[in-house]
Amino acid sequence: METVVNNDQLISKIERALDSMRPYLAADGGNVKILEVTDDKTVRLELMGSCGSCPMSAMTFKGGLEEAILKAVPEITKVEAVNITPAF
Repeated sequence: METVVNNDQLISKIERALDSMRPYLAADGGNVKILEVTDDKTVRLELMGSCGSCPMSAMTFKGGLEEAILKAVPEITKVEAVNITPAF
């Protein structure tokens, strides 16, 4: 039997997962914001502050934010960041 979880509940769980990472982001002058949770359970994030322009943002996203969300909120199928800065 599948449990029905509404978007507000999902967003609350995602925010808790992100809260575990926010002190690390804030230490470098950054933060993260949830833009949306789509019908197919994809989370779209925006990296803010210095995280939006940092060349390490892709690593922070993959190794920190995405991992924290997928581990804490198994209902989520995919995590995307809309503004990752490519490392050159």
